[in-house]
Amino acid sequence: MPEKPIVAVTMGDAAGIGPEIIAKAFAKSNIKKICRPIVIGDSEAVRQGIKIAGVGPMDVNPIKDVKEAKYNPNFIDVLDLDNIDLSKVKSGQINVEAGRASVEYVLKAIDLAMKKKIDAITTAPINKFAMYKAGYNYEGHTEILADKTKTKDYAMIFLSDSLWLALVTTHIALKHVPKHVTKEKILSTIKIVDSLVKTLRLKKAKIAVAGLNPHAGENGLFGKEEIREIKPAIEEAKKLGIKVEGPISPDAVFYLANAGMYDVVVAMYHDQGLIPFKLLSFNKSVNVTVGLPIVRTSVDHGTGYDIVGKGWANPGSLIEAIKVATLLAERK
Repeated sequence: MPEKPIVAVTMGDAAGIGPEIIAKAFAKSNIKKICRPIVIGDSEAVRQGIKIAGVGPMDVNPIKDVKEAKYNPNFIDVLDLDNIDLSKVKSGQINVEAGRASVEYVLKAIDLAMKKKIDAITTAPINKFAMYKAGYNYEGHTEILADKTKTKDYAMIFLSDSLWLALVTTHIALKHVPKHVTKEKILSTIKIVDSLVKTLRLKKAKIAVAGLNPHAGENGLFGKEEIREIKPAIEEAKKLGIKVEGPISPDAVFYLANAGMYDVVVAMYHDQGLIPFKLLSFNKSVNVTVGLPIVRTSVDHGTGYDIVGKGWANPGSLIEAIKVATLLAERK
């Protein structure tokens, strides 16, 4: 039988809940039965996460190479980059040191994945402002991954048991959204979504595309983007044999999808999609970057600065992200 996939979990921001949810995920789930998980991060930070999580007896196995991992159920294998002084990091606060280290964990994971030394990446949350202050001018994980893998056509897709969501635009200011809602980008997103559904669900997707404007523009009364960009993209996708409908009024499309009429909603911008999606699926969903030459999944939440150290952090999304990463690695 083939060996189980190696899934590297990047620790995320050391000042956030990443180490805690990693400890809980490794201790209380069956992820080691489906994959070979390691952490890329800091050994001492993960030890602190174990203590906060209260999941002993468990300890860390520091390693310097993936080949050194033992995958013992009572240990967390941590590929320790030795790149952070935790005495300079205060839990629950933005810290440049933590921001820099969190990006370096991701860069290491990308390098290992591109060299096929690991099979998939799952990322714990980073703080975007801390990353920016550390000199990394990216909007988030997704943009780092796309840049370092030289990927032009990619999409951020969120998965849950009840609903899937894809975003045409991601981390940009609302005032810039209209100029980025183009036929080419919408069509690319639809095609990527259709491919992912075929990979994971082994069937063709039924996709709903949201309008950008109220009432999907009301035939141009409230905006022209639906006529100029969105509708032409949908018609082109239909010619490719993709089952897609729209543009549908944004205030109705999620109700219809949640009722079972559609498998996936393609939303035009970040909050249009993620506000209803997280209302339905928070801590139970997975973020997947599709279109990359490597497998990457992530949690559906941030660094949780307000609850660091209290033992409250929920590992549910991380566990699901590791499961999806494993499945994608196997089918890739």
